[in-house]
Amino acid sequence: MADDILIAQDSGEEVVRGSRRANPMDVHVGTRVRLRRMLLGMSQEKLGEHLGLTFQQVQKYEKGVNRIGASRLFDLGKVLGVPVQFFYDEAPSGVQTTGNAIAGFAEQPGESYVVDFLGTREGLELNKAFARISDPKVRRSIVDLVRSLAGEES
Repeated sequence: MADDILIAQDSGEEVVRGSRRANPMDVHVGTRVRLRRMLLGMSQEKLGEHLGLTFQQVQKYEKGVNRIGASRLFDLGKVLGVPVQFFYDEAPSGVQTTGNAIAGFAEQPGESYVVDFLGTREGLELNKAFARISDPKVRRSIVDLVRSLAGEES
């Protein structure tokens, strides 16, 4: 039974071999794929067509269930119009593999909630609609309204 347990290098967390738990970096990369696809207004099916995949495979990539290989990530970057580095931007500090930083030392405060929000359909629709408002006073009023509804003082 002891042979069935692996220790994750960075987190010290025990992971059972063969468990279907997604790797945090795979989840992050998948989230970035989904974010970019949604910002372009592209469906999973259309992205799959460009890559020669089914929409189910794209779905698995976006959820981090299936790992994206280097050549596929390169192809995704070309189709989505971003450099490969885009998929690793804003990776959680405990997941980054640069080796330059040690967790806990001079970490930047996370802004991942913005990416998480824009990754939702509501967040994307709200952002697109807000960006189309040209009157700065109306935009300011909307920000004040949302802050008020959220119980935040301006």
